[in-house]
Amino acid sequence: QVQLEESGGGLVQAGGSLRLSCAASGNIIRVNAMGWYRQAPGKQRELVAAITSGGTNNYAESVKGRFAISRNNAKNTVYLQMNSLKPEDTAIYYCNANIWATAVGWHDYWGQGTQVTVSS
Repeated sequence: QVQLEESGGGLVQAGGSLRLSCAASGNIIRVNAMGWYRQAPGKQRELVAAITSGGTNNYAESVKGRFAISRNNAKNTVYLQMNSLKPEDTAIYYCNANIWATAVGWHDYWGQGTQVTVSS
């Protein structure tokens, strides 16, 4: 069984910063791409940032220059540093990882979500 555990969400004023973390655990053989998605009320879930096992990353246009994704392969953990936060960044943020697990093979896993609220 593989689990993704997120932490770091919360309430912050516009212009502030937050750092999200997501750790994968369980019968993991290998972790491929990891990323963060978000879903605001009444909107579809969207990709925020993703990073490959080799460190190549990509970002949504709306967060470029403000957010930074990184990972620690030894800990199967991905981070999202969010700076200069705006009210429109308010959403539930979900961690996603493509993982090869024992007896399962490759599969996409999701965290339970963490709320980020940015006040104006």
